[in-house]
Amino acid sequence: MPTYDFVCNTCEKRFDVFMTFNEYGKKTVYCAHCQSDNVRRRMTKVRIAKSDESRLESAADDFSGLEGIENDPKALAHMMRKMGSEMGEELPSEFNEVVDRLEAGQSPEEIESVLPDLGGDE
Repeated sequence: MPTYDFVCNTCEKRFDVFMTFNEYGKKTVYCAHCQSDNVRRRMTKVRIAKSDESRLESAADDFSGLEGIENDPKALAHMMRKMGSEMGEELPSEFNEVVDRLEAGQSPEEIESVLPDLGGDE
């Protein structure tokens, strides 16, 4: 059964309502906090689930033809940000630090000398 997000125009609080598709638009919705029927639907973000394979294929398509990228820290940072977002997972803070340094123009060698513990055997 789908969940619909609403905001009460009376008390201004958010709440969710479970309804079938047939009930939506026909059934009166009441605020879960103050019971007012003066409510409006809240639009939420839509997420599309991708398989790991489709995420990697998408990233590969975006980055085909990037020969020599290791010599361009800013391009490497862009690629890493894109791949990080395609993975759809929370990445460690070290990842963001490395990408920030690449965007600032530091080479991978410079970053490795400053942050020697990155990429070690865990």
